Amino acid sequence: MPENAAPQQYYVVIGSDMARRVCGLLQSAGHLVRHLDRPTDEDLRRALRREVAGVAVLLDDDVESLRYALAVEHIRPSLKLVVTVFDRTVGEQLLRVLPNCQVTSPADVAAPVLLAACLQPGLLSLNRTPAGHIGARWQDDAVHEEPWQPPRSLRCRARLGRIRGQLRPHDGSSRIMLTGLAGLLTVLLADWAWAVAFLHRPPVQALFEAARTVSAVGPAAAHGSDGYLAFSAVAMLVTIVFTAVFTAGMVDRLLGPRAVGIVGSRALPRAGHVVVVGLGQVGLRLCTQLQALGIGVIAVERNPAAPNLRLARALGVPVVVADATDRFVLSTLGLRQAQALAAVASDDLDNIAVSVTALAVAPELRVIMRAGEHEAIAETRSLFRIGDVHDLNSLTAAYTTASLSGLRPRGVVAHGKQLLVQCGDGAFVPWPVADRCDHPQEGDARTEIAAAHLPG
Repeated sequence: MPENAAPQQYYVVIGSDMARRVCGLLQSAGHLVRHLDRPTDEDLRRALRREVAGVAVLLDDDVESLRYALAVEHIRPSLKLVVTVFDRTVGEQLLRVLPNCQVTSPADVAAPVLLAACLQPGLLSLNRTPAGHIGARWQDDAVHEEPWQPPRSLRCRARLGRIRGQLRPHDGSSRIMLTGLAGLLTVLLADWAWAVAFLHRPPVQALFEAARTVSAVGPAAAHGSDGYLAFSAVAMLVTIVFTAVFTAGMVDRLLGPRAVGIVGSRALPRAGHVVVVGLGQVGLRLCTQLQALGIGVIAVERNPAAPNLRLARALGVPVVVADATDRFVLSTLGLRQAQALAAVASDDLDNIAVSVTALAVAPELRVIMRAGEHEAIAETRSLFRIGDVHDLNSLTAAYTTASLSGLRPRGVVAHGKQLLVQCGDGAFVPWPVADRCDHPQEGDARTEIAAAHLPG
């Protein structure tokens, strides 16, 4: 925290992995911290008996976060609260009930940073405002903001990639269905052309007879040349096969869960797109922000029962349900023509595997990786070029501690190993990066003894 931080105060932090970073950062600034994992009501009452400067609730479950926030408000009304809530509706309702609460989520903090990294090197963050997008860059040993729009070349390439993706299905059942449909249309067109060109039928009558042939009913009357009758006989037999192929593909698409379209916004783009691996809250937020800029996106999710699949389908985000650590899967997503790949799953090891596999498929691809707590990040970086790594927990910890100190931050950016918090007035303040706290989740005995001597 800044050198001019407030004198020693007492904070309560509730949570596990991310809370350890917040706790360590507060401790490094000289504050007393009571760290609880998932405390009971009695544990919470004991922790709040003393004079408390603020409480941070940092959990992955919105229901639990809501419960603890309301419990803290019941025990100590009007206490400063910082709560992580992923669902925006829940967050808005919490703010309405608790005006003293500041709601955020790792997705809100990380999305501007990840979005900027996907689109342009050197761009630290990209935020959407009523006046347009504002980008942050490092210039002259400071962060400067400026209006930003996607380069014209990127917009054209992304638009062309979306057009090329129409009627180019990714899965086998869709290809089978389109093959059957193309065969039926070919037979229809050939029969119509023969009737118009050689039998001199009026176009409408020729279309009627061609439709009878495709439906295996046959021409209205057995008249015409022997060649035409032979052609009609063969066409009717062939359409039986094409009809079976089309029906098989259609039934498979109707019965199976599909998050990728053949045409429209959910068709897979073929160039200028960004592949987002991991459809959690961070991945979904990144996908929607890319689409808002007109950039094509492909989301890849391993779990077919992921809760955000239905929401992604409603938002028009194409999702491929597959294992992104499989080289064959990534090679079918057009990585060589892609703008970037963002590995933002919750598991660091999965993100490493995806990044290494993606670079094996497309060595020149820009790779952005979400990091967290795992030591393998540093180990792998020493062996491979695994891309642009962003520590989500460090960003969130900086945002949370800045909120607890009363800054009302607007965002956090990272330049190299340095973090900078953007204050409410737009200024960027350097912020330290702290290690995790070293005491048990239920609270360090030394911290409890020290907290017992606080006044009140």
